[in-house]
Amino acid sequence: MKSTTLAHPPVVSPEVWLTERKVLLADEKELTKQRDRVSARRRRLPMVKLEKAYRFEGPKGQIDLLDLFEGRRQLIVYHFMFDPAWDKGCLGCTGLVNAFGDLSLLYKRDTTLVLISRAPLAKLNQYKESQQWTLPWVSSYGSDFNYDFHVSLDPSVAPVQYNYRDQQEGHFTQGESHGMSVFFRIDEDVFHTYSTYGRGCEGLTDAYNLLDLTPYGRQEDFEDSPPGWPQQPTYG
Repeated sequence: MKSTTLAHPPVVSPEVWLTERKVLLADEKELTKQRDRVSARRRRLPMVKLEKAYRFEGPKGQIDLLDLFEGRRQLIVYHFMFDPAWDKGCLGCTGLVNAFGDLSLLYKRDTTLVLISRAPLAKLNQYKESQQWTLPWVSSYGSDFNYDFHVSLDPSVAPVQYNYRDQQEGHFTQGESHGMSVFFRIDEDVFHTYSTYGRGCEGLTDAYNLLDLTPYGRQEDFEDSPPGWPQQPTYG
């Protein structure tokens, strides 16, 4: 039998494995219940009516936030990192969008998903074509939208004294970031119900969840993995 220095889980008998698996199963069931509890609390969050009118540049010209609903009740916005000075979009955001599967269930549940970035529409269209994406993607260039929802971070524009992202993550930096925001429509009125940033967006793709099932996990340095496990910088 060849010796190896490859990092791997301990090798045990089927009986020992089954015992350990049952212990983990109890934790997994509790995690599922906790996820359901958190989702239930999220559904009970209050919402804020938007008083400011935001304008975006889309394929058919100028549109507003209400137009992005496409007549549906709920709107999910993925804040795709794309600074106006960049020629290409964020690689991490690109990987996330590429991992999207069949989204038809969203439409059946009266929900629309749209990408919004601060780069001019011409750059977005060029990048969208190179990726062969069909998702709606509009530009917020020239508006306060990215700043108000704290994905374009500039303390001189977005006041620190009332900054959701700063309160949520405990820091405030300059530059572009990614995030997700959810909106709800009652007739012509639009309400903000939810936003999340950083790792709060990772549930948008199945790739991380699938990797979580493997011995090596996501192979990122935030994970509590055994010594010798392959790891790289998170979002590196």
